[in-house]
Amino acid sequence: MNKKIKIIGVTGKSGSGKSSLCKILCSHKKIFLISADKIAHEIISYNKNVYISLVKTFGVEILNDNFSINRKKLSDIVFKSDENIKKINFITHEAIIFEIKSEIETVLSENKNYDLIVIDAPLLIETGSNKICDEVWLVCAKKNLLEQRLILRDNISQDKINIRLKNQIEFDEAKKFADKIIYNDGNLIDLENKIKKILGSEK
Repeated sequence: MNKKIKIIGVTGKSGSGKSSLCKILCSHKKIFLISADKIAHEIISYNKNVYISLVKTFGVEILNDNFSINRKKLSDIVFKSDENIKKINFITHEAIIFEIKSEIETVLSENKNYDLIVIDAPLLIETGSNKICDEVWLVCAKKNLLEQRLILRDNISQDKINIRLKNQIEFDEAKKFADKIIYNDGNLIDLENKIKKILGSEK
């Protein structure tokens, strides 16, 4: 029987560097990585209930000519208001959590020799997914850095950035649930050194 695989939830506001942290972890450990954002992108095409609810809520204008959902059109509508973000979260969260749990169960049942299962989820705490984790790692950065990274990464307006960040848990609240807090205000080398230090302390 293999050792119990620790489940780590990595969370933080958009632009904090969650994905970068996960890539660094994958370069140092044998990790099964679960991306909540990737699941969210995928379920709109294969989950019939989610698809129907999205079309009913946001209209047929979010559809391509072949009736698939155009993610950019959907995103443009969603990030117009706080209310629209709440609507899409209500529609998708249950399905996302179900898929996360299913992936974890599959890995554990196959008894694969991973060092860690890592869940990369911006809304880990808000959805209660932190409860299925052995540890929660909170990645944070100064607001101006978050904004700069989002502009470079997603090429979105300041208004959309403000709405996105506003609808994610604030640091003072999130840190209550965190086992480790990683401040990512530097470059990738700085971040990797911090991760190495954490991994080294756990040996």
